[in-house]
Amino acid sequence: MATQVIMPKLSPTMEEGQLSRWLKKEGDTVSMGEPLAEIDTDKATMEMQALGSGVLRKILIQEGESAPLGQLIAIIGEPDEDISALANQAAPAKPAEVATSAPASEPAAEEPAEAPRDAAPAKTAEPAQGDGQQPSEPKPAESGGRLIVSPLAARMAAEAGVDLRAVTGSGPGGRIIKRDVEGLISGAAPAAKAAPQHQLRAVEPGARRQAVPGQPSTYHDEPISEMRRTIAKRLVTSLGPIPHFFLTVEIEMDRAAEMRAGINALEPDLKLSLNDIIIKCAAAALLQHPQVNASFQDKAVRYYDHADIGVAVAIEDGLITPIIRAADQKSLSEIAGEVRDLADRARNRKLRPEEYMGASFSISNLGMFGIDEFTAVINPPEGAILAVGAMTPKPVVRDNQVVVRQMMHVTMSCDHRVIDGATGAKFLQTFKKILENPLFLVV
Repeated sequence: MATQVIMPKLSPTMEEGQLSRWLKKEGDTVSMGEPLAEIDTDKATMEMQALGSGVLRKILIQEGESAPLGQLIAIIGEPDEDISALANQAAPAKPAEVATSAPASEPAAEEPAEAPRDAAPAKTAEPAQGDGQQPSEPKPAESGGRLIVSPLAARMAAEAGVDLRAVTGSGPGGRIIKRDVEGLISGAAPAAKAAPQHQLRAVEPGARRQAVPGQPSTYHDEPISEMRRTIAKRLVTSLGPIPHFFLTVEIEMDRAAEMRAGINALEPDLKLSLNDIIIKCAAAALLQHPQVNASFQDKAVRYYDHADIGVAVAIEDGLITPIIRAADQKSLSEIAGEVRDLADRARNRKLRPEEYMGASFSISNLGMFGIDEFTAVINPPEGAILAVGAMTPKPVVRDNQVVVRQMMHVTMSCDHRVIDGATGAKFLQTFKKILENPLFLVV
């Protein structure tokens, strides 16, 4: 009996997944529990395992495409099994209307694109899914003067001025898909029309055309990843509902820098960073000010017994905050080792959900990029986030004399529903005292 492969829920916050890579191709033998594909969730790339054994008969979404949880994305069955009824359950794509008389226009982000001027009338219709076999000689699928074309292909054709009647469809049932239009744009220049004047022109990523006087810039669109989509949603739910306020303090970093240099001289393999010291000092200050180590819930304020500190790590296409659990109970060497390990796995999108979800406080450090001071957006439901700037030498007054010290600005973003101004200020006073005198960490 055939096995339905559906988009699985691979993280608690996942609403849809993007197919990053198929590890098997149609016709391959598959065993239960064997990795079948790699799925990009909102924060990580995770393997999807096969829940049945047999042959991968049909792949219903391609690499780079997204699907909501529970949608049928592939079928595993016996080599001679009839899967047509099961394949027909796949959700059809939205139709894209391609009109003959309508002028070419820039399509809206959520609407189907129009085809170029003078194209034959066309309407996309999801073809009936068969048992996985493709036509031996793909050709444009026409019915009553209409072409079968995917929404993405129609949009690309409209932007590039391509006549869809000159495109040979290689998709199921002769459907014109993305790669068909790409092939015509890149390899069959005579078939592609010049873009009408004042029409925006799409270019492939990495390519750059010469500017045409009086015409808009060329451009290219790239699909939004699941991570970037989730970041957008969370920012909207953070800045809107959460009443932010900000507190900034300047900290003298000479002693912390000396301690770091001394420890690294004794243990070169440790590679202790200033950020590791900042994490430890923040954890110590949070224990003294539990009102800051808190989060707003619907009917309560939740206070945490330990400092689970999220550390913002920039990765390709987004940001993730792996968590140092119970940082208040860990040594500097343990924190340094965990930060390096978590950051490496975050950049490779190999973190488990429990390693980046559920922090009680977060730190974002942009000092290594030369940023002196900034404000960070709170990561809900946390009550605060600390934005750390660059450490730079500045003239300051000490004992009525002007001297040069290594100074650093930090700004704390606070959720006013959880933290009052005086509460946040007292926390920063304690944090500043510990960081300026790191020997407090051993007391």
